[in-house]
Amino acid sequence: MSSEFRLGSDLVVNRLGFGAMRLPSREGMGGAARDPETGRAVLRRAVELGVNHIDTADFYVSAGGAVRANTLIREALHPYASDLVIAAKVGPVARTGGFRQAAPADIRGLVEANLDGLGVDRLDLVYLRIGRMEPPHGESLAERFEALAALREEGLIRHLGLSNVDTAHLTEARAIAPVVAVQNQFHAAKRDDVQLLAACEEADIAFVPFFPLGGGRELDDERLAKVAARHGAAVSQIGLAWQLAFSPATLAIPGTGSLSHLEDNMAVAGITLSEEDLADLS
Repeated sequence: MSSEFRLGSDLVVNRLGFGAMRLPSREGMGGAARDPETGRAVLRRAVELGVNHIDTADFYVSAGGAVRANTLIREALHPYASDLVIAAKVGPVARTGGFRQAAPADIRGLVEANLDGLGVDRLDLVYLRIGRMEPPHGESLAERFEALAALREEGLIRHLGLSNVDTAHLTEARAIAPVVAVQNQFHAAKRDDVQLLAACEEADIAFVPFFPLGGGRELDDERLAKVAARHGAAVSQIGLAWQLAFSPATLAIPGTGSLSHLEDNMAVAGITLSEEDLADLS
């Protein structure tokens, strides 16, 4: 199985990438700030270890906005390597006490915030994120996606993606503009979106699970533990290896603000699951 995936016709990425959500804060969005220098060191080391696909968002910030993922990425890696693909997402709009969903009129400002934060003139990939933790079935995304697609036509975005959607949303969006990636919650202990993944695979669309390691909850799965013991690996490593083996369309974006965890995650590239392993994990 290939270790790379082509986004659209022009962007080739390693299937094992990096998610930036936990760089500003250990607790994720809005938590207590981490040391920014550690975040910059993690980013530099990730690139040294072969990461050329980073997933981020302007709303990935610590409490009070003291540390921002996009700022760390710019400070650590700008000017960016020619093969580095940075994917951003828009949809949530910050407000007192949390977030609201973006209206079509909000989309331009959200995209521009990512452009400014990352210090670029064009974003490689931008996901439209809808809903909260589960896809909002029956809710149209057409007007918001049309607003995002218009910015692609202007040249501010190279490729478009969707996040937290179902197959109906994917069909709706593809009638408006090409979609190169879908980002939904999916991991070894949560496999609800197998149908959506199959649709992505058939259409050569990347499937990029968020929370690939359980979203802060340790993956507690006897199947993973059995295979991990066989390989002398951590359960989290087998969880990532399973994602990459499950479908050639899957990209993994494990996130961390720790150098040691980064090393563990990237070591997954050296784990090959056997037919016996995959049968045990089915």
